[in-house]
Amino acid sequence: MKTLTTLTIIILFPFCLLGQTILKGKVTDKNNEALPGVNIFIEGTYEGTSSSKNGEFQFETELTGSHQLAFQSVGFKKELHTITLEGNEIVINTSLKEAIDQMKAVTITAGGMEASDVKKAVVLKPIDIVTTPSAIGDIVGAFQTLPGTSNVGNDGRLFVRGGDASETAIFIDGLKVNNAFGTTANNVPSRTRFSPNMFKGSFFSTGGYSAEYGQALSSALVLNSIDMPVRSQADISLMSLGGGLSQTLVGKRNSISANANFFDLGPYQNLINQNFDWERAPHSWDASILGRQQWGNSGMLKAFFQTESSGMEIWQAEPGELGRGDLIKINNNYNVGQLSFKQIKNEEWSFTGGLSYTLNTDQFDLGGLKVEQKTQLFHAKGVAIRDFSDAFSTKIGVETFWNKYDEALLDENQSRGFEDPQANAFVESDYYISNDLILRGGLRAGYSNLINEQWIDPRASLSYKFQHEGQISLAYGKFSQLAESKYRVVNNSIGNTEATHYILNYFIHKNSRTFRAEAFHKDYDNLLTFDGADMNLSNISLNGFGKASGFDVFYRDRKSIKNTDFWISYSFVDSKRKFAHYESEVQPSFAPKHNASLVVKHFVSSLNSQFGGSFSVNDGFAYTNPNFEGEQNQRTKSFQSLSLSWSYLPKPNLIIHFACNNVLGRENQFGFDYANQANEQGIFASSPVGQAAPRFLFLGVFLTLSTDKNANQLNNL
Repeated sequence: MKTLTTLTIIILFPFCLLGQTILKGKVTDKNNEALPGVNIFIEGTYEGTSSSKNGEFQFETELTGSHQLAFQSVGFKKELHTITLEGNEIVINTSLKEAIDQMKAVTITAGGMEASDVKKAVVLKPIDIVTTPSAIGDIVGAFQTLPGTSNVGNDGRLFVRGGDASETAIFIDGLKVNNAFGTTANNVPSRTRFSPNMFKGSFFSTGGYSAEYGQALSSALVLNSIDMPVRSQADISLMSLGGGLSQTLVGKRNSISANANFFDLGPYQNLINQNFDWERAPHSWDASILGRQQWGNSGMLKAFFQTESSGMEIWQAEPGELGRGDLIKINNNYNVGQLSFKQIKNEEWSFTGGLSYTLNTDQFDLGGLKVEQKTQLFHAKGVAIRDFSDAFSTKIGVETFWNKYDEALLDENQSRGFEDPQANAFVESDYYISNDLILRGGLRAGYSNLINEQWIDPRASLSYKFQHEGQISLAYGKFSQLAESKYRVVNNSIGNTEATHYILNYFIHKNSRTFRAEAFHKDYDNLLTFDGADMNLSNISLNGFGKASGFDVFYRDRKSIKNTDFWISYSFVDSKRKFAHYESEVQPSFAPKHNASLVVKHFVSSLNSQFGGSFSVNDGFAYTNPNFEGEQNQRTKSFQSLSLSWSYLPKPNLIIHFACNNVLGRENQFGFDYANQANEQGIFASSPVGQAAPRFLFLGVFLTLSTDKNANQLNNL
């Protein structure tokens, strides 16, 4: 027996030796640095090993035939090598490629500021919009504390880096919204029409924005509505200016929210002295409904409709003349409807798009001259995004706009208008060279049927991330924008105004602190020039030009001071342009050179209260005094406004909020109105353009009813 066993071993020994294959080698990264801890194994088996601290590996296997040898490590792409096991030694030296992890990778930050909970680099959260003291719940009011913006108190809209308010476009769920601000009288500030409670986040670009958006020379404000509320609840709002009701019902895969609000500043103005001569205080009502339906594993369909009616009557005196002046009456009716969708088809494809329609009707009585203006906008859009790999993706989209504008002198039976169907297409690609470096390039093309003109705007940007997590970005872009309807209705043939942006940005977000610095330069071409006033425009053409250069700095800190969140911003803007009725290149009245804001919020848990303060300042507004030579030859005193707020939560479902703007009662001025003719002494009489009142007070009580009795109106933000 012993002899038989020995004989068997002797016979089989050579075959055993033939079955032992030795696998060895070294694993490195792209810089030829050794990679320890890499898992090396034969696919579909348990045979393998890990690389040593110097990246080397070795193991033996009795397997034979063709197999796949895998190299796998966190942060790197899995690599496969085909091997044939024949009992010999196989040496494999390989270099693993870095995997792109978009949660850690660099992002494009030039020109853009996020206000979203889902983004890793957040500048403002959605809740900041409703708790910033100077904003009084207005979306734009919160963004006016960010760098690059100017606080123009007699207008209320968003002015960005030396650009006019019309140079900022607003989008909801990717679809353009016309007339996003309420209609108002000359030198009476306006507010956005939409409740900040609708939105989960915002993207505010101060320049160099994506090719997906167009028709805005300076800025794009993209608002994204809440996908699915966290619970069913009813909200009751009682405010010093009016009240509101809201009901949200949430199902397993769908939800619906209905809101109704009523505002009337009459009772408030009877208690608080006003600088303006009101005949009928501003008043409005609005109602909206937002429905959401999930489909499949990753699809969402939203339908939104809002209707609104508002009005005001105000006396506006002529400078140098006795009496109350002209009575200006305004009635506005506004309707907007949207149907939007998004669908992630698979790991490679996703789709977004929708339809939007806006109808705005204004009726003015300008001291007896009755004017009606009607604006309609239809927008259809479809976007497809293809992820070719974790490093390369492309977005491609098409959209069409249909603009229709009509205006009429009602008593004189005169009317005019225009229609302009437009077609647009865009493509934009992101390429991650590594986790630290990304390139983005895009093109946007447009065509206007009214002027029979097409245009192409290129966009490009890149970002590099340093080891200390800071990143630097560059952005370039060309932007085209057709003139406002009140000019196009006079001259249907005028084409696009144009701007070219150059941006250099540094951004770091670390340990609950954010620092952002950005330098920029804008060149303007084909700016609108004309003669005459709004109701008597002539010689409208595109002979203007200009520039805006400067820098801004932003710092936010939620860690250094316990229970305190604060941010500070400063912007320098050197803007000069030949535009409108100006005969020379001037500093626009809406573009102060120095702008700064400080916002502080401190929570005192023992009082269930949050105290807030914000301070805004600029160096004054340029204006033309016809009693002196030249244009924009004077400047107002510095604008300064201190706002305070107190939010008290006596119960989880009850919020009491009090705020006061311009607490110190500073008499801010935004310019002067002058008489058209000099008086007998050869002097042009004037009257200052100021605030509606020395201060603005707000008191609101917000009650939420829900099953668990713990919800409030901030839960969805």
